[in-house]
Amino acid sequence: MPSIPTPLLAYLRLRARVVSRQLRELGWWRLVLLGALLLAFAGGALRQAAQHPRGQWAVPLVLLGLVWSAHRRRPDLVFLRAAGPDFRLGLAAEYALLALPVAGALLALGAGVGAGLLTLILPSLAALAGPARERTPRLRRPRSLFRSEAFEWVSGMRGVGGGLWWLALLAGALWQHATPLGPVLALAGWLLVVLSCYGTPEPATMLLLAARRPESFLRRRLVLALGYAALTAAPFGWLLATSPAGPGAAGGAAGLLLVLTGLLILIKYAFYPNGFLIRFSQGIVIGFVLSQPGNPVYPPLLAALLGGLLWQSRRRLGQFRYDEGGRE
Repeated sequence: MPSIPTPLLAYLRLRARVVSRQLRELGWWRLVLLGALLLAFAGGALRQAAQHPRGQWAVPLVLLGLVWSAHRRRPDLVFLRAAGPDFRLGLAAEYALLALPVAGALLALGAGVGAGLLTLILPSLAALAGPARERTPRLRRPRSLFRSEAFEWVSGMRGVGGGLWWLALLAGALWQHATPLGPVLALAGWLLVVLSCYGTPEPATMLLLAARRPESFLRRRLVLALGYAALTAAPFGWLLATSPAGPGAAGGAAGLLLVLTGLLILIKYAFYPNGFLIRFSQGIVIGFVLSQPGNPVYPPLLAALLGGLLWQSRRRLGQFRYDEGGRE
C-alpha cells in the first residue's frame, strides 16, 4: 500500500489546526446553532437530490461551484504557491476530504455509486484554479446611485454586476408574472446578489473612522441596508402582490427579505474580521431559510438568531473604537 507523502501529511495537519482554531473562535453555542442549521439544510437538500434520478448528479456540480468560489478567495494561495511546487496536491486532498461526508451521505440516502464518486472527485478540480483577479482601480468611475457611506452597495454591486442582475431578475419576474413562482424566485435571486456584497469584511480603519458607539454604528448600517433592500425589491414585491399570490404573500416575502438582510449585517459584524466565518455563517442561514420555506421553526429560530447576533455584533464592534469609550 503506497504511503502518503510527508509534505502532504504536514499540509493536512496544518489545515486541521487552522480549522480547529477557527471553530474554537466560533464558540461552542454558535457552533451548535450553526451546525444544527447546516445539518437541517444539507440533510434536506441531499435527501431530495438523492431520490431524484437527475437531481443526484447536480450535487457534485453544485459542490464544485461552492468549493471553486471559496478556493479563489483563499488569502493563502500566494503563500502556498511559494511554499512548494506540489501545493495543488495538498489542496486537492483537502477538498476531497471535505467532500467525503457529502458523498457518503448521498450514497446512504439512496443515490447511485456514480453520483457519489463524482461528488468525491469533482471538488478536487478546484485546486487547479488560480486566485481571483484583483480589479485594477480606475481614476474615474460612473457615479453610483447609492450613497458612498453604503460602500457594500457601491463596490459590491459594481463587482458582481448588480445592476445587470437586477434587470435580468426583473425581466424574469415579468415573464413569469402569471405564476407566483417567478417573482418569488426573483426575490430569492436578488437576496443572493445582496449576500455577495456583505460577505467581505471592510478594513478595520473604516470602523475606526466611524468613531461611533456600536449601537449607533449598527443602526446606521441597518438603516442603509434595509432601505436600499426595500427600494430595490419593491418592483418584485409589486409583481408578487399583483400575481395570484396576492398582497399577503408579497408582504410576507418582503418582510422575510428584510429580516434576512438584517441578519447578513449582524452576522458580518458578529464574526468581524474573519471572512471565512462570515461567509460560512451567512451561507448556512440563507441556505436553510430558502431551502425550507414555511418551516414552523422559523419564528423562534430567527428570534434567537437576532438576539444572539445583536449582542455579539455590539460586543465585537466595541473592540474597534478609538474614542474615549473604546478599548485599548
